[in-house]
Amino acid sequence: MTTPPHVLIVGGGIGGLVTALMLQGRGIAVSVFEASREIRPLGVGINLLPHAVAELAALGLLDALGAEAIETAELAYFNKWGQEIWREPRGRAAGYDVPQFSIHRGALQMILYDAARAALGDEHLRTGMALTGFSQNDQGVVAVFADRNAGDGELRVHGDALIGADGIHSTVRRFFFPDEGPPQFSGRMLWRAVSRTVPFLGGRTMIMAGHQSQKFVCYPISRAALDAGQSLTNWIAELAVPGTTPPRSDWNRVVPPSVFAAPFQNWRFSWLDIPAIIAGAEAVYEFPMVDRDPLPRWSHGRVTLLGDAAHPMYPIGSNGASQAILDARHLADCLAAGSPISAALAAYEAVRLPATAGIVRLNRQNGPEQVMQLAEERAPNGFAAIDDVIPRDEMEEIARRYKLAAGFAVDQVRRG
Repeated sequence: MTTPPHVLIVGGGIGGLVTALMLQGRGIAVSVFEASREIRPLGVGINLLPHAVAELAALGLLDALGAEAIETAELAYFNKWGQEIWREPRGRAAGYDVPQFSIHRGALQMILYDAARAALGDEHLRTGMALTGFSQNDQGVVAVFADRNAGDGELRVHGDALIGADGIHSTVRRFFFPDEGPPQFSGRMLWRAVSRTVPFLGGRTMIMAGHQSQKFVCYPISRAALDAGQSLTNWIAELAVPGTTPPRSDWNRVVPPSVFAAPFQNWRFSWLDIPAIIAGAEAVYEFPMVDRDPLPRWSHGRVTLLGDAAHPMYPIGSNGASQAILDARHLADCLAAGSPISAALAAYEAVRLPATAGIVRLNRQNGPEQVMQLAEERAPNGFAAIDDVIPRDEMEEIARRYKLAAGFAVDQVRRG
């Protein structure tokens, strides 16, 4: 009997932990190495589309997610005057067998972390381990880590494959593409936060208002808050600020609302008071909207990339975390098929690289949110009826194309 491979995963974020759970569930030994010394419930909100939720449900996590998250019922786009452009049902309301969830990223992280600890044991889920290098040959991979728990002492780990799930600033990716440079700046800055508000539009709606140079996104992320008659609202304010990418040291820093709030001061709609939401945040985090060009390849022998390390994309269409989860499913299936490691990683790449490259490019064109830009270009002063500005069949086609490209059309999810 062939001995199952031992897979080393660099990165204990969403993609890394889901990959670990999927590999372990297929009888493959796995160890996760996270650079942070402690995995904590940090961040703001995140969306999980039905195709990703279906994969998490297969891991037995549906009840845990449902206890924390909002089951998103609809998505609605508005112009800068608060006029409705497009509205569509989401999740089960749209005919899927599983929900679409909106959840605090920290809550999701801890659900995955607790599941991984239970499945792998602490000895195979190591924190404070920063990758400094690796090598490979026909017999396997050797990864070298600086152990931040032991004065940066060195730890060398042997495995059969190494997965770089270490984010947009991936050390693994940089090893193969050392001259790639920093991520590419879109010319747009994001400010993200969570505020407590009253429920809006039924309490389970995700809204986007504005256009590509000025946009506001918000959605509820806590079932407990909704059950108490409140909304824990995740929000993102976005403005065009052309220029070079800010230094990495400035990413995700806390800033006062005065940095960006003025352009939104008149965005008070009958159904939502955006200035009040901004003012109600405990802390606002700033970072640039960036991505990277699709790579020519992810897999190099026994080493490959996954999630943001492989395909960082603009946060448009709620796809970043969901695509990492789909990566995990395909990678686990390929490794479980019994092929040689290098062939399995190449097979994974052959499916996932072109799929995600297409989404990166679509997101650069505003993905499904292009209906907002069309409304701004065709009716910058508002409209009496949206059908006079954008025919409904045009908007339906935009939504349909994006779902198909991202893999979450209803029939695609039902087929698995």
